[in-house]
Amino acid sequence: MGGTIWLGNVLGKWLDAKYQTSNLENIITLLAVFIAMYLVISQVIKISKDTKDSD
Repeated sequence: MGGTIWLGNVLGKWLDAKYQTSNLENIITLLAVFIAMYLVISQVIKISKDTKDSD
């Protein structure tokens, strides 16, 4: 989760420097947070289903 957010932040900083803007870092970091949360929630659901199937 932290890696996804960190990569989003780095990408946002790079795009801000490349296109000389100031808001891409915030937007891409926020998008990375949502993506990381989605990935964690989907993994928890998968693990939960696997645990119920083995019972």
